[in-house]
Amino acid sequence: MTTDLPGQPATARATDRPGDASPFALGLLLRRAHQRAAAVMVEAMRPLGIELRHFAVLIVLVDRGPTVQRDLSEATGSDKAGVMRIVDDLERKGLAVRRAVPGDRRVRQVEITAQGLELFDAVHLAARPLEGELAAPLDAAEVEQLTDLLTRFTYPPAESIE
Repeated sequence: MTTDLPGQPATARATDRPGDASPFALGLLLRRAHQRAAAVMVEAMRPLGIELRHFAVLIVLVDRGPTVQRDLSEATGSDKAGVMRIVDDLERKGLAVRRAVPGDRRVRQVEITAQGLELFDAVHLAARPLEGELAAPLDAAEVEQLTDLLTRFTYPPAESIE
């Protein structure tokens, strides 16, 4: 256990509890919120035989279309080896395929299959009933406000990032 130094102001220490006044409070709350949201998503995906890491790649493929593995790694925040394992899993399940990139034999792009799109849509249908569970502590206006705040926090205007 650490103690405050004599003559120094007491410091706010991270506690991971509501009301935490430490400089880590926002990050810790966001981590807890992510864990809660991820648990709900995992519950929706489990019966369909897919994991959150697989779905993260499918989201990128649906959004961007065929994508090279290097870009999948960046978009999902996974390391290159992790993305390769995820894509291997998706291929085994028939949800994605790797294709050669014209003009560069060394690079492969990943493309979602028709079966992958069907599963992607099925996950959304399975998640609908659980969406209310996740947002239960909030009313509709608060959900809209939280979504707006998190969007602005996650995607700040380019000129404010330096």
